[in-house]
Amino acid sequence: MKLMEGKVSLVTGASRGIGKGVAMKLAEHGSDIAFTYLSSDEKAKEVEDELKAFGVKAKGYKSNAADYTAAEELIKNVLADFEKVDAVVNNAGITRDGLLMRMTEENWDEVMNTNLKSVYNVTKHIQRSMLKQRSGSIINMSSIVGVRGNAGQSNYAASKAGIIGFTKSIAQELGSRNIRCNAIAPGFIATEMTGELGEEVMQEWLKAVPLNRAGTTEDVANAVLYLASDLSSYVSGQTLSVCGAMLT
Repeated sequence: MKLMEGKVSLVTGASRGIGKGVAMKLAEHGSDIAFTYLSSDEKAKEVEDELKAFGVKAKGYKSNAADYTAAEELIKNVLADFEKVDAVVNNAGITRDGLLMRMTEENWDEVMNTNLKSVYNVTKHIQRSMLKQRSGSIINMSSIVGVRGNAGQSNYAASKAGIIGFTKSIAQELGSRNIRCNAIAPGFIATEMTGELGEEVMQEWLKAVPLNRAGTTEDVANAVLYLASDLSSYVSGQTLSVCGAMLT
């Protein structure tokens, strides 16, 4: 059974990592995919081809979701190409870690703009289309760091906590039009980025995970699939932790 048959999904930051895994999972379940990327046209073309192998329509858009005007243009182009958007996954995100005493204003602003303002930008511009069709699922990628904080990540934690507050508010604003908004809070997920931490750091992280393993991009993608599909038609305003019981 393909849970997203006949639907269109937009995934931001999907050229690698969690975003790519999410796009692949939604395509596997029949959704046409629009996705954004920031840098490599070559890598984006590879992702596009992988998505099309599932027999769906797929197109990558070089766009910076943190830029208000660029996000507006993105939504305009996606709607022109796909006619509608049923599910939005606001996944674009970065880290610029460091203790507050050493954190520059640029480190703060860059993380807040990419992680939080991008969610505002994309949601702001897609809502009109979803209001017209009286349906839609908006899924915002937060983090367990946004729930419990983490030393050396005050900018990242603030951006991810902001996403949770934004999610709850939008769920209340748009619920009467059958538009749902939820957040996902991944824990320690094995990606290209975490792979750069080194084996020793990863083992230290794993001590805090009761399930005793790192999460996978598929673990997160499965949660997105649930929230994007009609399986979760009465779920809105929630934060789903995908963390192996790090948060209990």
